[in-house]
Amino acid sequence: MKRTAPFALAVILLSSLAFSQQPTVRPTPTPAAAEETGVVKISTNLIQLDVTVTDTSGKAIRDLRRDEIEIYENGAKQDITGFSFVSAGGGQADALLPDRGQNIVAPPAGGVRREQVHRTIAIVVDDLSLSFESIGQTRKTLQRFVNEQMETGDLVAILRTGAGVGSLQQFTSDKQRLLAAIDKLKWNMMGTGGTSSFARVDLMSIDAQTVSSESGMSDEQLAEERNRLVAFNDFRRSVFAAGTLGAIQFVISGMSELPGRKSVLMFSDGFRLFERDRDGTPRAGRVIDRMRRVVDLANRASVVFYTVDPRGLAVPSLTSADDTKRMTPAQMRGVVNTRRDILFETQAGLTFLARETGGFAVLNNNDLSGGVQRALEDQSYYLIGYEPDDSTFDAKQSKYNQIEVKVLRKGAEVRYRSGFFNVAGRPDAATGIPANATPQAKLDAALNSPFSANGLTLRLNSLFGTADPNGAYVRSLLHIDAKDLSFTDLPNGMKEASFDVLAACFGESGELADQIGRRYTLTITPEVQKKVLNEGFVYHFKFPVKTPGAYQYRVAIRDSKNDRIGTASQFLAVPDLSKGELTVSSVVLENISAEDYERSWVPTSPQITTDPITDTALRRVRPGRVLRYAFEIYNAQLDAAKAPRMTIKTKVYREGKLILDSPEKPFDLLGQTDMKHLRAFGAIGIGREMEPGDYTLQIAVTDELARGKSRKAEQVVHFEVF
Repeated sequence: MKRTAPFALAVILLSSLAFSQQPTVRPTPTPAAAEETGVVKISTNLIQLDVTVTDTSGKAIRDLRRDEIEIYENGAKQDITGFSFVSAGGGQADALLPDRGQNIVAPPAGGVRREQVHRTIAIVVDDLSLSFESIGQTRKTLQRFVNEQMETGDLVAILRTGAGVGSLQQFTSDKQRLLAAIDKLKWNMMGTGGTSSFARVDLMSIDAQTVSSESGMSDEQLAEERNRLVAFNDFRRSVFAAGTLGAIQFVISGMSELPGRKSVLMFSDGFRLFERDRDGTPRAGRVIDRMRRVVDLANRASVVFYTVDPRGLAVPSLTSADDTKRMTPAQMRGVVNTRRDILFETQAGLTFLARETGGFAVLNNNDLSGGVQRALEDQSYYLIGYEPDDSTFDAKQSKYNQIEVKVLRKGAEVRYRSGFFNVAGRPDAATGIPANATPQAKLDAALNSPFSANGLTLRLNSLFGTADPNGAYVRSLLHIDAKDLSFTDLPNGMKEASFDVLAACFGESGELADQIGRRYTLTITPEVQKKVLNEGFVYHFKFPVKTPGAYQYRVAIRDSKNDRIGTASQFLAVPDLSKGELTVSSVVLENISAEDYERSWVPTSPQITTDPITDTALRRVRPGRVLRYAFEIYNAQLDAAKAPRMTIKTKVYREGKLILDSPEKPFDLLGQTDMKHLRAFGAIGIGREMEPGDYTLQIAVTDELARGKSRKAEQVVHFEVF
């Protein structure tokens, strides 16, 4: 008789960790940060900038000589001290994902290590400005980008300017996660974008009132009222534009920690750089001031902006939706002129942001995917350095240092960053968190950032299940590398480490669904410390699931002694079991030796000691061992004998390629006592010839008693062979 594996239930029903709680611990000062390794560096003795040089067809010129390029700062020619060409290189595009309507989809790609990163791309969707039509075009373009244009080694994040920070997805190579974020892109009714590129003209507009003899207003009064409305609308638009630019600052701040040249693809219906007062006179305001800060931050962080206008080839003419029955020809021409001005002025903001950071704008073009492809290919550049004189950073002499680059080769076109402000070490304008912020403020900022902090090494695995008597829940297992923690010696010979934990769950619209914040003290013997330093340990917590949907789970941990902070996050879709559809829970893992696996089938063998908590959190296994897995099945149909009839099929992928395809096996009813929570398990042998890398286990369950889309369900889990 074979022995079943009870470890699945043991992990799913985990209790809280037994750490002792300490109310207060004084943190130590923040250590100095390591030197940045970005492409563009600005210091008091060296300035480096990336310069893109292309021919008339837009292709990169790769053989430029040092004597063919000149750099000017504030009109003064500079001596070039560093000159090199950086090629785009890159990997091959992954295979297309299958139709998302299929019941079983291909597994998402695993994570990308730092040394494997080819391109870092932040996609900013400005839903504060996008119209209903533009959101649809943006969604289609991004789906094509993920399915067809994204390459192996790309690290991508999709961010919305109009949502809470919970919607800011951390950088990932997981295509399914990105597609899930794209699916959530919706028209923001609170933004400035209407249902179409231009607002509909009707009799309620101020221009239409001029044809009414009942208005009782003189031409001067009508003109004044129009200017008042224009000023009000410009003010409202400027507030939203400032919000967009503030979100962009947040993105740039996080990207500054990433290596190399970074790209931002921004989809926006644009914004005006200048506001109009009640007299109709354009003037500088909050938008142009915020824009200058954004450009300076981007240039310091080596972030290039490529702006995309999803309105495409917009024609500012009257349409069938406009009510022009009582308008004069002059008023109709006025509407067309106003629309033309709006299009020009809003695109000017997109052009300015792209040009000043070394990128380009995709405007008046219905081939949005083609514009995205041009931006993706625009990753070859010359890295040029020069040593500035003392006046460069003298705030009394020059507030802004203007950069000009000249290429002497005939027919060459050049794009570069426009310049930078004097101060070499500006505070973090995006987050507003000063260096001497409180520990809680630092922890909050790390949790809410779309970018990972790696001061502490963490691995997060969030699991969905329903074994809890209170209903569905998500249990998050967080493995902490103890080598990053600071241990102190206690008088009794014990070792102690203290850390703060802040965990949060964000809903699909960015709202905070739940949050946990605690301080823990780990007091252990020197013998246990050696084991913990070698293997790490797992902190775990549970969030109840109030409503089904897509959630993002985030954790930030701060060492209270050395002030290091680490973060981790995971996207998880919680299904709606009330619909009665076949559903598979998250997968629990156990890493055992081949010998122990064979002994586990012998009834008389001793009990085998395993650590499924750590194994499920880490999801790592060495060649020659066995990876056991377990999961639960919900909403299975039952026959007349109150028994299910199901089959289970497993596949294993490496970097998107199928390497193991097992035959379908009937579901085993042995030992099942709860038909609402059917438990299944299996194992895969990790052959000694399996190469190190990221793998994906896909489990597909087929209910032979069900019909339609509830007939099949699948679940995937990523693991690493090392």
